[in-house]
Amino acid sequence: MVRPLLRATAGVTALALATEALAQNGSVQAVPASARPSRTTSYDASFFAQYAPRTALDIVQRVPGFTLDLGATQTNQGSVDVRGFAGTAGNVVINGARPSTKAETVDVTLSRIPAQQVVRVELGPGDLYGSDYAGKSQVLNVLLSQQSGINGEITASAKRWFTGYVNTDIQGSASFRTGPSTFNLSAGTGRNRQLEEGDDDLTVPSTGALVEHRRKHNSYFNKDPFVTASWALERGSSNALRLNARWQPSSFDLFQTNRVFTTGVAPHDDNLIQTYRDPVIELGGDVTRPLGGGALKFVALVTRRKRNDVDQYIQRAGLREDNARVDGGFEQTVRARRNETIGRVSWTRSNLWGFSFETGAEASFNTLDDNVDLFAIDDGGQKVRIDLPIANAKVREKRGEVYVNVGKTFSPSLRVDGGVNYEFSNLKVSGDALANRTLKFLKPSLTIDWKPGGGWHTELSVRRTVAQLNFYDFISFGDLSARRLTGSNADLEPQRAWEFHGTIEHPLLGDGLFKLDVGHEVISLLEDQILISDGRGNAFSGPGNLGTGKRDFASLTVDAPLGRFWTGLRAKFTGTLQQTRVDDPISHQPRKFSGFWPTWQWDLTVRRDSGPLSYGFEINDNQHFTYYRTDEFDTNFNRGAYMTAFVEYRPTPRTAINFSVDNLLDTHAARDRLLFSPNRAQPGSIINEFRDRDRHRAFQITIKHSFGGAGGAKVAKSN
Repeated sequence: MVRPLLRATAGVTALALATEALAQNGSVQAVPASARPSRTTSYDASFFAQYAPRTALDIVQRVPGFTLDLGATQTNQGSVDVRGFAGTAGNVVINGARPSTKAETVDVTLSRIPAQQVVRVELGPGDLYGSDYAGKSQVLNVLLSQQSGINGEITASAKRWFTGYVNTDIQGSASFRTGPSTFNLSAGTGRNRQLEEGDDDLTVPSTGALVEHRRKHNSYFNKDPFVTASWALERGSSNALRLNARWQPSSFDLFQTNRVFTTGVAPHDDNLIQTYRDPVIELGGDVTRPLGGGALKFVALVTRRKRNDVDQYIQRAGLREDNARVDGGFEQTVRARRNETIGRVSWTRSNLWGFSFETGAEASFNTLDDNVDLFAIDDGGQKVRIDLPIANAKVREKRGEVYVNVGKTFSPSLRVDGGVNYEFSNLKVSGDALANRTLKFLKPSLTIDWKPGGGWHTELSVRRTVAQLNFYDFISFGDLSARRLTGSNADLEPQRAWEFHGTIEHPLLGDGLFKLDVGHEVISLLEDQILISDGRGNAFSGPGNLGTGKRDFASLTVDAPLGRFWTGLRAKFTGTLQQTRVDDPISHQPRKFSGFWPTWQWDLTVRRDSGPLSYGFEINDNQHFTYYRTDEFDTNFNRGAYMTAFVEYRPTPRTAINFSVDNLLDTHAARDRLLFSPNRAQPGSIINEFRDRDRHRAFQITIKHSFGGAGGAKVAKSN
């Protein structure tokens, strides 16, 4: 059953308690109730037995009311490559510590930890786990067994697409523990091929006249084989050494066939071919030692990435079966190296004059060497170079941050945490553009955690945040799939915001949870698309800064155990309403933010576990969202709710066979583009392009098997 909220003495950190609980005799000892943090809820491994988990990820996904955050940062223009260590924390720690990796997201890390190693998980506010998590209303601490032995898990899957093609994938992990040392090794093929078909229709909005119809078939093939290895030597909360490495020679291939019917012209065949080779290697580690009644921690991380990407759009004078010649198209190559080196030091003490205290500093050196070559293919099949505003650039950034965080528990029901970060960076751009800037930001934060009684828990926070610039925004490139150019902007400024967030939650039907998150954010220098001139009379849509934007949101989570109505039944609903507003740089009228900021979105998961059998479904939907470029409105949406369903049978305690159906409702995806030539400021012509895509239903079978005899440690029950 779910552990209740436990009372604690002031100033005791969850990190210290988590590690001290891991005794060296191979079992987890009970922590005295008087020393347990009152602000956490603990779930023993036995709580998750009904779900027959195979990995730590399976356990995390079943924690009541918890939603996994991978730590990716998103601006209005989409996800960005966050530099440094602090901004990519996510909301899960392992044995009270954050994994020293960025190339591997937290869900991947959890998926290679066998479930039998997990003793319990503890859910609490982020300030319990250090400055990286301050301001997060929920962080999950996954506590692993100290018992010696071997644990492992292997997963194999096969997915059948509507064409009859079957995609196969296999991965596995093994963990070996002896004394205080734990070794982990995992590898996988990372194969994920997806197929879809659809149509494009180009029309004149004023008359509805059809300009062009395209029939398309797409094959996307991600191949991300990987090998990871890690070693941890943990003797206590202030005495630990961890090393990890990851190698992933990623590749992506797209092959698209288009049969094009242009009004008044004989049909012809086009092809879009994308061949991307983007390997990554990462080495990381951390060491913690006692100092001055607290813990001193060093973190080092080195990441090396390459891009070797080729895009080709091939146009023919007729049909491929007639051996039609190539009479046009485009080709783009991208060659890039993206390197990052990070060093970090921090000191924490759980009780310094009655306060919890953390201070630290981080330094990173980031580089990007990027070369883009874009060519047009003439009617004779020859390549003609297209000059881009900034096609070749080198970016160098020296980045640093220092911080102090202080917290105090004033009573069992009230705690206040505050902190301040000072961030500074020197950024140089050379090549086709020159820029040299030094940026400095002060980022204060304050969090109030209050339990008014009756099971209610509230949290209020205010913090100053600063987004990071995307290095690739300094370089122009072509998008051959969308048939457009995106300019570059060496003068781009990072957007910054004041964020006011509040959370209220209460237990529901026993071990369920009701949670409401609300927020108001004021964003200055909002990053979006503006009209950029190359100085030669050409204008492009590219990244730039607008004025002040505002966002208001409310998110509801209801995680309800419904076993009193039907044994083993559980449902989880999450829904968000939000409003974003900023003045458009061309129309000067209020509009939404660009990107994935839908006014509403919701997700419902229903699952029933009955002995060796489990089954359920997930269904979700969101309102359309739009990218507001200076030369188009690009709107994306699903044409209905999206649904998946599964049935899982466990013939033995170690083996699970899962059968699932993806896109059960055969939902189509759509993209509606309103194209302005040359741009919205001077619309000489307007064309509407509507794209419809259908992946159809896909059927997958997955077999998971665990092995080994370690783990199984018990947590002594509290009174």
